[in-house]
Amino acid sequence: MKRKIYLEMHTLEEAREKWRRAVGDRRTAVEQMPVHEALGRVLAEPVTAKVSVPHYHGAAMDGYAVKASETFGAAAVRPKQLTVGVQAFAVDTGDPMPPGTDAVIMIEHVHPVDARTIEIRSAAFPWQHVRKVGEDIVAGELLLPQQHRLRPTDLGALLASGVSTVSVYARPRVWIQPTGTELVPADKAAQAAPGQIVEFNGTVIAAMVQQEGGIATLHPGMGDDAATLRARMKEAAASDADVIVFNAGSSAGSEDYTASLVQDLGTLLVHGVTMMPGKPVLLGLVEGKPFIGLPGYPVSAVMAFEQFVRPLLAWLQGLAEPGWTMVDAVMGRKMPSKLGLEEFLRVIVGRVHHRLVAMPLQRGAGVITSLVRADGLVRIPQESEGINEGESVRVRLLRAEEDLDHTLIMIGSHDNTVDVLASELKKADPRLHLSSSNVGSLGGLLAVRRGQAHCAGAHLLDTETGDYNRSYVERYLHGTPVRLVQLVRRRQGLVLAPGNPKGIQSVEDLYRPDVRFVNRQAGSGTRILLDYELAKIGRTPEGILGYDWEEYTHMAVAVNVLSGSADCGMAIYAAAKALGLDFVPVCEERYDLVIPEACWEDPKIRRLLEVIASERFRRRVESLGGYDPAQSGTIVGLWDGAAWKETIG
Repeated sequence: MKRKIYLEMHTLEEAREKWRRAVGDRRTAVEQMPVHEALGRVLAEPVTAKVSVPHYHGAAMDGYAVKASETFGAAAVRPKQLTVGVQAFAVDTGDPMPPGTDAVIMIEHVHPVDARTIEIRSAAFPWQHVRKVGEDIVAGELLLPQQHRLRPTDLGALLASGVSTVSVYARPRVWIQPTGTELVPADKAAQAAPGQIVEFNGTVIAAMVQQEGGIATLHPGMGDDAATLRARMKEAAASDADVIVFNAGSSAGSEDYTASLVQDLGTLLVHGVTMMPGKPVLLGLVEGKPFIGLPGYPVSAVMAFEQFVRPLLAWLQGLAEPGWTMVDAVMGRKMPSKLGLEEFLRVIVGRVHHRLVAMPLQRGAGVITSLVRADGLVRIPQESEGINEGESVRVRLLRAEEDLDHTLIMIGSHDNTVDVLASELKKADPRLHLSSSNVGSLGGLLAVRRGQAHCAGAHLLDTETGDYNRSYVERYLHGTPVRLVQLVRRRQGLVLAPGNPKGIQSVEDLYRPDVRFVNRQAGSGTRILLDYELAKIGRTPEGILGYDWEEYTHMAVAVNVLSGSADCGMAIYAAAKALGLDFVPVCEERYDLVIPEACWEDPKIRRLLEVIASERFRRRVESLGGYDPAQSGTIVGLWDGAAWKETIG
C-alpha cells in the first residue's frame, strides 16, 4: 500500500469544527434504566412527576395539630386551654394531619395542664409547621429536562415522585485498537528486546473513556499489516461500538497505513493538526462510524484524546463539551515555542508568596511521566513564539484547585532522595504535594531569587574553598535572605556498564577515543564538579567524546549507560545501584535545600523539615545506597541577604 503523507494540516480550531460538523446530532441508543442504577446517566427524555411530594398534608414538627382559628386570641397574658383529642392532637414529624386541623404547635410551646388539657400562650397561623400536599413536587410538573446528567439527589427526587425507571442515552461504546509490530504486552516488559515497546497506551485510553462515561473495549495489539488492519477496521465498524479508536499508525511513516485505509473505507476528514504534542491525529468516518487515529507517543495520544474523543463522548450522550478548571499563574521560566504549532506545555503549579507560579516540565511526546508529574497545562497559541519569564498565563488544572495551596514547589538539582521526600511528605500529611522541576542547582537559586519556589535543591562546589553552595548564594541571592538546610551527603562518581568492560578508573579515561561520555546540563552541580575534577588534572573538556551530550537527571545518565548509548557518565552512586551498574567514586558532596526566609514559617516547609529530620526518612535514604543522612535537617548556613550569620541549628 502506498505510503500516506499528511493530506492538509488543520489548525486545532479548524479540526475541531470540522469534527463537530461531521458528527452532527448523532446520539447513542436510548435505553430504559432503573433509577437506582442511573447515577451519571444522561436523560434522553424529560421526566415528569407521577405523584406529589408530599402526597398528604403532614406535620413538619413534633407537637400538637390544631385548627388555627381555635387558637386566635391566645397570648402570654391570656393563655388558652385546648382539649386533647378534641381540639388538639399529638403528632410527630411526618404524621398526616388529623381531619379538620391546619396548623402544628411545637411541643416546646405547649404547657400541659392535665392528661386531657394543654395550654398555649400564643396563637397559631394557618399551615404553620405543616408540609402541604405538593410543597416539594407537584404531580405532573417537569422534574428534570432531557440531556441532564443524573446526580445522587436527582435519583432521590425521581423515586420520591413515583418514577422508578428513566429513558437514558446508552453509554458510548468505544473500540480501542492498539497497533504496531513492535508492541509487547505489559507482562512481558522484562523480556522486551531493543526496539520492542510495552503496550500501555490502550489502558490509558480505556481509562479515559471510562472517566468520560463511556464503555471501553480494549483489544489486543496487532501488527502493522495493511490487510489485517483493514479487516480489523471493518470488524470494528460492524460491531456494536459507537466510536472506533486506533492507536498509532496515524502518522506518515512507511508502516502508517491508517489514513489510506480510512479513506478507502469511508471519509478521511483530518490528517494532521497543528498542535504539539498530538500533531499526527487522524479523524474520519468508517462506514458511518466516528473514527479517531491517535498518535503512538503517549503524551500525543492523551492530548489528542482530550481534544477530539472527550468532546465526542459528551456529544453522543446529548451533553455539551465539558469544560476545564482554569487559573491564572506567572510563568517561572522563559519557554520558546514553534510558530505555527499550538503547544500544550506541561507545568507544575503552586502558590508561592501569595501568587500562583507555573514551572515548565520536560517536553517530549513520549514522556508519559511528564503528565504524571504535571499539575496543569499551558496552551501556547500557534501565532506565539513562546512565553517570557514572569508573563501571566492561563493554566488548565490537572488537579483540584484547592490542592494548589498545599503544594510545595521545589526547583533545582535532581536527587533520588527528593522522590523519597515527596513520598514521606504525603504519608505525613495526605494534603501535601511536592512538585519538583529539575533545572540544575543554579536554576534553583535563580528561582528562589525570583520568588518562584518554596525551596531549591543545590550542591554547588566552590572550587577554591571546597565548600558547597555558600559562594553561589552570595553571588546570586544578594538581597534574598535564605537558610541552607542539609538534606544529605552523597557519593558522586563515574557510572559504568556492569563489569566495567572498558576498564575506566578515573576522569582521565574520559579522553580515550573509545569512551563515550554522557554529561549533565550546564549549571548543574554535577557539571561543575566534573569541570573541577578535570581542572585538578590540568585538563579542559575539549577532547571528551560526549561532553556536550546533556541529561537533566542522574537516572537519565545511568539509563544511557545501561542501554549502551554511553560508556560512562557522572552521577550519584544511588543511580548506579538502582540499575545494577558499576561505580567509581570521585568525591562525597553535600546536597542542601535552599529555603527563602520568607517561606521558613510556612506550615508546608515546617512539615517538610519534620520529615527530613525523622528516623524513617533517614532509614529510607540509607537504603538507596551512597548516602549519609546523619545530619539531615541541620541548618548549615544563615544568609541575611548581605552576609552570613551564625548558624542557629
